[in-house]
Amino acid sequence: MTVGERGLATVRAPGRLRDIYELTKPRITFLVAVTAAMGFVLGSGSEVDWIVFAWTVIGTALVSAGASAFNHHGERAIDALMARTRNRPLPAGRMEPRTAIAVGVTASAAGIAILGWKANPLAAFLGLAALVSYVWVYTPLKRLSPLSTLVGAIPGALPPMMGWTAARGELSVAAWALFGILFFWQLPHFMAIAWLCRDDYARAGLLMLPVVEPDGRSAARQAIIYAAILVPVSLLPTMLGVTGIWYFGVGLLLSLGLLGAAVGFSRSVEERTAKRLLMASVVYLPALCLALVLDRVV
Repeated sequence: MTVGERGLATVRAPGRLRDIYELTKPRITFLVAVTAAMGFVLGSGSEVDWIVFAWTVIGTALVSAGASAFNHHGERAIDALMARTRNRPLPAGRMEPRTAIAVGVTASAAGIAILGWKANPLAAFLGLAALVSYVWVYTPLKRLSPLSTLVGAIPGALPPMMGWTAARGELSVAAWALFGILFFWQLPHFMAIAWLCRDDYARAGLLMLPVVEPDGRSAARQAIIYAAILVPVSLLPTMLGVTGIWYFGVGLLLSLGLLGAAVGFSRSVEERTAKRLLMASVVYLPALCLALVLDRVV
């Protein structure tokens, strides 16, 4: 290798690492890790095993990273058609598809193995279920039916259950309550995204609800329905004795705020109100997770 070639390789290496990092969808993976951590703390009772906690967060994050890499591979042709995704590593031609597969296999296998070894088999099984339902059910279903949004909310709601089962070794009603919070939160959140990105989705042939019914009224109604269901579901941790009255108040205010944003979107289906709903949903989840954990540990 000449001096010039060595210099070029040095320049390319950081770019390749950035592309591999992008394959993992770091913002989504971070959120998945946070919700798993929240589930672990809530499921731990009075004593948190911080070593198992750390391994659970790492394992869950690796499963999410692997699923994201598989998703990049499976949707590379679709991503090339959409303005917001055409510069991803695969559609932009900066990475070969086999690299994404290698990252997906390595990360997801390592994550499931860590969950099974350092936590328990049930947590590993839930990780596998999240991986399979996201990559091989939700991803292809987006081209076939608007119901894909409901299906896609299932793997997105499993991480707090994974954290809970990693701590306790079993599922319970409280674990399902955490699942319900994540499940119903995702739907108004994604309806806002789908409305804002409807032209991109239409170009790519993805049958999101705002593509099938372009006036947006159905998406707005769905946002209200699921945000309304989220109000009582978000209060279940207190009703089940997992948290106290402080969380109850915070959870109620946050859930009513999200519902109010959904109602605003329904009254006037436009970019301004969709962005407001999206922002409300982005604020909602980390604030609720923080309230859950603080109520439990403080």
